[in-house]
Amino acid sequence: MRSGVPTDWLLIRNLLRAHSFAILCLASISFHFACWDIAKYQLGARSDTESITTSITSSVLNYKYENGRRYHSYREGEYWGPNDEKQLNQLDLAHHLYYLTLSGELYLAPIGNNPQRILDVGTGTGIWAIDMAYRFPSATVIGNDLSPTQPNYVPPNLYFEVDDVEAEWIHRPNSFDFIHVRGLYGCVRDWPKFYDEAYRALRPGGYIEQVEMSVVLESDDNSLPEDGIFKLWGKVSVDAGETFGKTLRICDLMKGYIEDAGFEGVTQRVYKWPIGPWAKGTKMKEIGAWNRMQWEEGIEGWAIMLLTKVLGWSFTEVQAYLGRMRQAMNDPKQHAYHRLKVVYGRKPGGDQDEDFPGY
Repeated sequence: MRSGVPTDWLLIRNLLRAHSFAILCLASISFHFACWDIAKYQLGARSDTESITTSITSSVLNYKYENGRRYHSYREGEYWGPNDEKQLNQLDLAHHLYYLTLSGELYLAPIGNNPQRILDVGTGTGIWAIDMAYRFPSATVIGNDLSPTQPNYVPPNLYFEVDDVEAEWIHRPNSFDFIHVRGLYGCVRDWPKFYDEAYRALRPGGYIEQVEMSVVLESDDNSLPEDGIFKLWGKVSVDAGETFGKTLRICDLMKGYIEDAGFEGVTQRVYKWPIGPWAKGTKMKEIGAWNRMQWEEGIEGWAIMLLTKVLGWSFTEVQAYLGRMRQAMNDPKQHAYHRLKVVYGRKPGGDQDEDFPGY
């Protein structure tokens, strides 16, 4: 136990999953689960790849392994992050951090009380999509990702897709009330095209919301040496993303891109995530403690592919670099934080004050 935060991963995963399940209990005493199977999980239909009827048990599950980590096989190499249990733990931790930061909310956009079709782009473990399916049981929620790593049991109104959102989207125009994007830094080569696809898929009056964290570490008290490892982390990360061709700086760029795509009422909220429980205030200390856990669990997965395959570092060099980062993360004299930004905007048209109609 450190700073009031449990370190046993089985306990943590159970707690985070229990949080998702509890939302349904608040909505209704009577509920049931639908088994996750091939019928609810399909490949995106594309002329240049596998057809929509391709079995989920075929090449999509033929994962790739490198440097002791597991990676997706569909569109191999297009995403830098592992999809193994260790990285899934980090994603669930991040979900809890978002939950704490947004004071228990799953989103900030004013989507009303009756959204009927919701898309979660890059769903990861599916935990946000699960929570939304429970919160809006009359809605159809779709989560897509390059990896089929979501849980075996999901609400009956939730569906998953294995798909690449960098290609043309498979969804019909004007078909979603809400598109949620989170943690896609370093995942998209052509962001203007991505936002154009989202704009096309949203119905008039629908909302897009994107949540991203910065890879640049800062301090407000000059406690980070300019030649120190925290400052180096930001420089190396930005360089790796630009070399890879998929920027890690989308946190700072997304508001402008969303405005340029034609969305109106674009709104941005900015938060700070301390690394460690050094910040003042109970809430910030809690966020900092959980964030340090996120970093400890996720840092190798964030770095290993980009630094070895993109920047040409050796495995040994990467491990030494990560060792310095872990040491700095546990130094109470270094008050590092990174920014989290939430941006949402509305597709013009529709009635801004009405709840979303059914389909």
